[in-house]
Amino acid sequence: MSDVTTAEFNEEGKYLRKVKSFVLREGRLTKGQAQALEENWPTMGLEYSPEPLDFAKVFGREADTVVEIGFGMGASLVEMAKAAPELNFIGIEVHKPGVGACLGSAAEAGVTNLRVYHHDAVEVLDHCIPNGSLARLQLFFPDPWHKKRHHKRRIVQAEFAERVRSCLKIGGVLHMATDWENYSEHMLEIMNQAPGYKNQSADGTVVPRPDYRPLTKFEARGQRLGHGVWDLMFERVE
Repeated sequence: MSDVTTAEFNEEGKYLRKVKSFVLREGRLTKGQAQALEENWPTMGLEYSPEPLDFAKVFGREADTVVEIGFGMGASLVEMAKAAPELNFIGIEVHKPGVGACLGSAAEAGVTNLRVYHHDAVEVLDHCIPNGSLARLQLFFPDPWHKKRHHKRRIVQAEFAERVRSCLKIGGVLHMATDWENYSEHMLEIMNQAPGYKNQSADGTVVPRPDYRPLTKFEARGQRLGHGVWDLMFERVE
């Protein structure tokens, strides 16, 4: 498995420090996660390389492709892939134990339409996902970076919206979900200003959770406690 990020340097050879939307917490792999990585990475793992991915070659077929950024431990991603065998799924995650857990769950569920990157999502979107190729890009419960001074680290910014738009097909959808109302307001503000998108919400705000997005245990517990979850879906129209 390759490094999570690629070092970049300017013309003078000086290292360029980029603002990251994540904190790299490698964590310790359990024995099961390590075994799942060893056994399943050769078939489900995607090594990062700064060149466009050939989906038909990777999946052995032509099919609509869905990318999820930051899938955590992968439970809902595996559930979605199993429920929609007609779609290709690509997950991107920087947390190695999560990658191991996802691969283990996918193998156990007999899922064959899922591939996984262990790498920085921004670099993958910039270099690996062909322009106009995705049916959907999913960003569920990203780090909300609560403190105001950290809001610049939130992944949803104008630059991100434009980056995703270039990856989506016309008619493709950026689907975001968060359990922080302040972040949902931030997402809405960014996306309302982003060119080339149409909000799929009837009233121009949020949408009900679509059936294809599984209710996570964390989310179900939150609902019982009266906590909200906000889904936003924006379609690429130009």
